[in-house]
Amino acid sequence: MSLALLQKVLRLPAKQGASRQWVAGGLTLALVLLALLAPLPIGAAAPQARTINITAGQWHFQPGIVRVHRGDTVTINLESSDVVHGLFVDGYEVKTVAEPGRPGRLTFVADRDGAFRFRCHVACGSLHPFMIGKLVVEPNLTWWRAVAATVITAVGALVIFWRR
Repeated sequence: MSLALLQKVLRLPAKQGASRQWVAGGLTLALVLLALLAPLPIGAAAPQARTINITAGQWHFQPGIVRVHRGDTVTINLESSDVVHGLFVDGYEVKTVAEPGRPGRLTFVADRDGAFRFRCHVACGSLHPFMIGKLVVEPNLTWWRAVAATVITAVGALVIFWRR
């Protein structure tokens, strides 16, 4: 946002540079506080322990997509419905094996946002390479608020200290 545009929005004469800086500073502070403290319709879930049951069968995982929040401690119980299957989570480098009647278990902390594939790492048949699923780690709302406050502060500083 340029100073000329800010002057038009705030209707300040060009000679009142110090006053303009105070108004821009106050506006920046108000926007930062709004970004940090405004209630949002989506509540940020506190990190918690999540247990997810996944059934492996030739050649699929059920459920195929698993969603957790960043910071959650995730425990996956893997059950096999037919032959020996494995589950390896790309990006987290954790794995387990399940045999029919003997489930496998793995636990990790979902500390990175994004989508990660999980796949069978035990040869289980001709379509084994296509036995994949997806772990979606949703972002932490607190982190996004901090990013928004940082961007607002940087733009506000540019507006306040910009000289022609």
